[in-house]
Amino acid sequence: MFNQARNRYSRQVAFPAIGDVGQGKLCRSRVVIIGCGALGCNIANLLVRAGVGKISIIDRDFVEYHNLQRQALFDEDDIKRQLPKAVAARQHLRRINSLVEVEGIVADVNFSNAERFCSGADLIMDGLDNLETRYLINDVSAKLLIPYIYGGAISSHGMTMTIIPGKSPCLRCVFPDLPPPMTMPTCETDGVLGTLTATISAIQATEAIKVLIGSGEINRDLFTLDIWDMTFERVPVARNPNCPACNGRYDFLEKKVDLIKSSLCGQNRAIQVMDTKLGKIDIAKIAKKLKDVHNLICNEHMLRFEADGLKITVFPDGRAIIGNILDESLAEKVYVKYVRNNVKSR
Repeated sequence: MFNQARNRYSRQVAFPAIGDVGQGKLCRSRVVIIGCGALGCNIANLLVRAGVGKISIIDRDFVEYHNLQRQALFDEDDIKRQLPKAVAARQHLRRINSLVEVEGIVADVNFSNAERFCSGADLIMDGLDNLETRYLINDVSAKLLIPYIYGGAISSHGMTMTIIPGKSPCLRCVFPDLPPPMTMPTCETDGVLGTLTATISAIQATEAIKVLIGSGEINRDLFTLDIWDMTFERVPVARNPNCPACNGRYDFLEKKVDLIKSSLCGQNRAIQVMDTKLGKIDIAKIAKKLKDVHNLICNEHMLRFEADGLKITVFPDGRAIIGNILDESLAEKVYVKYVRNNVKSR
C-alpha cells in the first residue's frame, strides 16, 4: 500500500511546497464538500486525485441532463439510473482513487444538521449554488473554528475566498447581509460557463491543499475573475469588528423553522420543501399509498412521480423537490398532500 501511494502521488510530492511531509498531511485530512454541482464535482475530483484521506460530499439533488455541460463527474448513465449527485459522485470517485475514503450523503444542509455534518472536518469546501446556505456554512465555520473556502460562479464571472476563523475575514465581514429573495442572477437566468466553474474550483482546490498542509502562502484576498473578458483581480479584504459571526452570533445557524422552503436552479424552476419534524421517512410505503399518479419510479435513493401536472421527487430524509412550480405556498400544499399526509396516515 505504501509503495502504491508513493508512486500515485510522486509528481505531487516532487513539488517542493508539498513534499513527503505535506502529502502525509493530505492523506490524514478530512474535507467536507457542501454541494456537488459544477464547483463541488471539480473540487472533489481534484482532492481525491491529490490524496486527501477522507472526503464527505453532501448534496440534495439528482443528476439531470443540463448538469453534464459543466459537472464533470457525471455522465448520461447516472441520469438513466436515477442517481442522486452524492451517490453518483461517490461511485465515480472510488474508481478514481481506492486509497481515499469517499462518503456520499444525500441530504439538504440546514440548521438541523450542518454542525453534525461538518464536525471533525479539517476543512469545509463550498460547492453551493445558493447564498443562504453559504451564510449558514459560514456560521458553522466560525462556531466550530473550521477553515472554509468560499466559491461562486455565474455567467462568466466567479470569485473565491479562503476563510480561516479568527485570523481572516469571514463571508459576513465582506458581504454582511443576505440579498432579498429573487434579486440575484442564477445559472438558469444568466447561464454559466463550464470553463469558469473549472477555473474557480481549481483555485479552491489549490487553496484547500495549502490549508491542509499548513502552508504560509494562503490567499488572504477576495479573488475575482471574468473568464470571458480574461480579467482577474485580487481585492484586499479586512475583518469587520462588528461582524455577527466573528463575534459569536450565528444568525443563520440559529434560524430554526419547522418547514423549510427554497427555490432551486434547475432545468425548470423547482421548489424544495422539507418538514424538519418528520425525520427519516419510508418512501417505499409512500409509493404504495399513492393513487392517480404517473411515471412512478422508486428506488433506495428517491421516489419520483408526476401528479397535478408537476414532477415530484421525494427523498428518505423527508424532503421533496417539486418541479415546474414557482409558487412556494402551492408547493407547500403539494408537499402536504403527497408527503406529509402519507407519512402520518396509517
